[in-house]
This record gives sequence, C-alpha cells and structure tokens, in this order.
Amino acid sequence: MLFRVYVVVSSVTMVILAAAAFKPVHAAQGKAQNLGEITVERINVVDADGTLRLVIANKQRMHPGVLDGVTIDRARPVAGLIFFNDEGDEVGGLTYTGRAGAARSASGSLTFDQLKQDQTIGIRYGESNGERFAALEVWDRSERPLSELIAKLNAANRIADATAREEAIKKARAEAPPAPRRVFVGKNNARAASIALADGSGRPRLTLTVDESGDPRIEFLDEKGVVVGRVPTK
Repeated sequence: MLFRVYVVVSSVTMVILAAAAFKPVHAAQGKAQNLGEITVERINVVDADGTLRLVIANKQRMHPGVLDGVTIDRARPVAGLIFFNDEGDEVGGLTYTGRAGAARSASGSLTFDQLKQDQTIGIRYGESNGERFAALEVWDRSERPLSELIAKLNAANRIADATAREEAIKKARAEAPPAPRRVFVGKNNARAASIALADGSGRPRLTLTVDESGDPRIEFLDEKGVVVGRVPTK
C-alpha cells in the first residue's frame, strides 16, 4: 500500500514539475532573471506584438536588413547590433570587422538611417592597404523608399546567368536616386584632419584642412573641383 502511495505521489510531482518547466513564455514576463553569463550567436529583441526592434549577432547570423517588409537578399558578414523602428524597418546599427595579416583590414560603423531610406548620419572608421580614415559623415537621401531598390536587386540576384545578373544589378543601382555625402569631419586617407562641405551633388565646395605636416588651409572650390579661393593665398 505504501509503495502504491509513493508511486502516485511521485507521478503527480513529476507532472507538476514538467508543467512548470514548459509554462508559456508570457507567464514569466515582467520577472527579472539573473543568468550570470550566457553565450549566444544571436539575440532578437521584439515588442509585445512581435515586431523586431534589435538584433545582436555574430557575423554568420547577422540580419541582412529589411524595409517595408522586403528583406535584402544578401549575406552580411559583420558582427554587432542592428536597430529596427516601430514598423520593423532597419534604421541603422553598430557593426565592426577587423583582421590582421597580409590583407590587413578593419572597419567600425555607427549609423542612423533616414526613415524608409539608408544611412543619413554615421561615425565610421575604415582601414585597408595601409590607409585609414575616421570621420563623422552626413548624407543627403532621397524621399523615394529604399525598398524599391531592394526589390530590384533581389530580383537581379535571382538571375541564373552571371553576365545578365551583373548587368541587372548595375542597371538597378544606376536607376537609384543619388545619395551625396554633404559633410565630412575627420581624418582622411592622406592623414589630414579635414572638414569638407559639399553641395547637393556631393561636390566639395569648402574645405578646411590641416595636413600631416601641420600646414593649415581653407579652400573654396567651384562645381568642377577647381580651387577658386584659398587662405592663406600661398
């Protein structure tokens, strides 16, 4: 008799423990847990309705980007964080790369995207072939949604013939609205500290420079890039 009672009690206990282990996720919401340390390849942060708001990932599992529900058909081999707005569109992020050796290269980027478009302001660092730049940059983006270009590039990437595929990609990019860089504040590849202000076509019209040797100058340029004024004059 005691054995039977033991078996019944043990079975009920196991059922209760199993039910507790598999309780719905919403039952644990609002209760903080100290996990101490975790090792993951990707974390998705979502709103209560499931809208994706943040992805933290390694370079193998980074989100490729999405706009207006159209996901970009590409690999994105960078680690970091990608942010998404209330509609689930990508709106920028923090990414980084770096590899020493014969083909030494590195990059770091914190960008903020214009609504329905690509990055409009960024803090970036890049290194390749012994040249490095580090700067704050501002771009002037079109009102046309970037999802139009994404859809065309996705269609082009599905073309089997390599030559036709490259032509379709080139055509899609050529038809995209321009995105001129209007402001550069930083250190350029020539190791000069520089501020460059450009017109609506991305042509620098005013530059303030202190070159590597320490010589300062202010230059005014026309639409062809010709210096039309300079301080000092020599």
